[in-house]
Parts: sequence; C-alpha cells; structure tokens
Amino acid sequence: MARTRQRRAGGGGRSGGREAVAEPVGGGLARLTPDPDRADGWELSLDGAPQSHVDLAEPTRLAFAYQRRLGHLADLAAPPGRPVNALHLGGGGLTLARYVAVTRPRSTQQVAEPDERLTALVRRALPLPPGARVRIRAVDAREALGRIADGWADLIITDVFDGTRTPAHCASAEFLDEARRVLRPGGWYAANLTDGPPLAHLRGQAATALSRFAAVGLAADPAVLRGRRFGNGILCASDRALPADELTRRFARDPHAARLLTGRDLVDFTAGAPVVTDATAVASPLPPAGTFG
Repeated sequence: MARTRQRRAGGGGRSGGREAVAEPVGGGLARLTPDPDRADGWELSLDGAPQSHVDLAEPTRLAFAYQRRLGHLADLAAPPGRPVNALHLGGGGLTLARYVAVTRPRSTQQVAEPDERLTALVRRALPLPPGARVRIRAVDAREALGRIADGWADLIITDVFDGTRTPAHCASAEFLDEARRVLRPGGWYAANLTDGPPLAHLRGQAATALSRFAAVGLAADPAVLRGRRFGNGILCASDRALPADELTRRFARDPHAARLLTGRDLVDFTAGAPVVTDATAVASPLPPAGTFG
C-alpha cells in the first residue's frame, strides 16, 4: 500500500466541487483527496502516507508507479482477457482488484483487508465497477492464506503494510510456502516491498523468494536498487519462467522507469543474504523523515 513517489501538486481539499473525505479507521486517519487532474480520481492516504490512487471513470489507469508495475504482472500472468482467480493480500483502495475486474472480466477475486472501517469507507466512497466479483474478508493476510484451498489462485498480489511497514509475519519463507500452496502450478506471486540503504530487507526478501520459487524477478527504480534512496520494489515469482524480456520492455516504457533483476543479476544483488524465516523475520524499515512530504 505504501508508495514513495512525490505527491501531486494542488488538491488542497477541494477539486472541481469535490471535497476531501477524512475518517478514522483501524489503521489511523484515512483521507480521500480528489485528484485535481482527474474528475473521478481520488488518492487514499493513511495518517498522511499515500496508499493508493483510484480513478472511478477509468479503473485501468494506474497512477502510482508501483501499481503500474503490479498491473503489468497481472497483464502477463495469463493470456489477455482470460478470467483468473486472484488473491489480494492487503486491500486499501482496491485499485488492483478493480484493474483485474475490468481487464479480465468474470475473474474471481478475494481480498484480505483486516481494517473493516477502511473497507466500509472505500466501498461507500469508491464503489467497485459493476459486475466485479470481489469478496473482501476482514482477516490478516497470513490468516487468509490459511483459509484458501491448495492450487486455487492464478495470481497472488501482496501489498501488506502496517502503517508504513510490512509486518514480519508476512516477510518469511513460511509465508511464501503458504503462498506457493495456494498458487496453482505455474501461478504468479507478486509483492510490493519498500526499503532503503543498505537494502537489507529487499536483499533478504529476494534471497527468500529464490529459495522457494524456480523463477524470481525484482523490479525497482535504478536509484533504489543502487541503495541511493528509499523506495518501492516489486518482487515477482513463479514456478514457470517469467517473461523477462516483455516485463523489461514494459517497465522501461513507464513514466517512472524500473530496472528488472533476474537470474545471476538478482543472485548478485542478494549479496549472500540469508533466507528469512519466522524466527528471524523483522518488519520492513521505517521510511526516512520527509519521504511522503
């Protein structure tokens, strides 16, 4: 849910006659701010940290860089337009669930979002597209995995944050083992992660995924991968080969281009980081002061 790109200019609480909406939810103060550049666009933040962007008129428009990268993965996880079973761990504004519902009609989707008050706000203020088959469960991500049958999911998208940090119990090999159990053979796992210098969290997460999946990739802004700044990294993994060339082209064409690491480049990036287990996992690091401002 957390993203680290600079905020848009403007949007000081009112746009085109629309007013910002602020409500206390389980995770803090949720605020929906109208996008000054999009008549039906809204940005969701929690305690001042931007979480997601929703365009009600154009659900396929993914405004945040990390969401676009996850969208590319959703596009390539199955043949174009084919319905999928998708599991979203972390709900927020339900941006990616909306995207899949429109790009892959008749898909069956489940969302794990423990913050019931946040879900109620999003459902009321940002209704899902007509016909979207999305079931939202008020459970923790790991609990949700434990409730789903073996081989149910074609795609798992993990965007789990407690405030601005990924909790430790969603950052371990045991967590990935549960994800693999839920994925059908050849299904795709994708996760939004955040880290900054010295990149210990990203390195550990990549090493852990490499220990569990046959094919793994990590996409991020080159400055993030070089340890120059804090930012988002998108981890993708599968038991079948990833379309690395197509992903590389898509990431490079984005307004905020990303570099994709796979194979030996990704192994080198891990720098010998150990596999993260339930016994050793820690939450992702706090963003530096000023990251969201």
